[in-house]
Amino acid sequence: MDTLPTYGFEELIALVDLPARKVRYYIQAGLVDRPEGVGRWARYGAIHVEQLLSIKKWQGAGLSLERIRELLHGDPGDLPPKPKAAGTVEVWSRLLVAPGVELNVEAGTAGLSPEQLRAFFRKVMGAYQESKNTTPGNENE
Repeated sequence: MDTLPTYGFEELIALVDLPARKVRYYIQAGLVDRPEGVGRWARYGAIHVEQLLSIKKWQGAGLSLERIRELLHGDPGDLPPKPKAAGTVEVWSRLLVAPGVELNVEAGTAGLSPEQLRAFFRKVMGAYQESKNTTPGNENE
């Protein structure tokens, strides 16, 4: 019968390349499951390695420990965007649709190529003109 490999604490911290103090904190805080056994007989398995590597990855992406706890315990939700670093350059396009109506788009974040952005702006302008030409009460015409 095949058994899954287990690791002692020293093996675990070497596998995930994290300081012992940090791993102990994650276990104490409930971010990582408790091991099987206690003290020097405690054993850690693949789930512990996976949890620790996920924490390491998400912290590197700028997530808080509270958000990481939610992700680890079944709240996948949308991951928040990685925070922008100081000095980050963004190029925004501004479409003035009409006085009092404008649209601002950062094409890179929106995932739009320049051609797609131009087509999008044309459709927005068309939709605005169409809405102005629609008589109230006759929207279905």
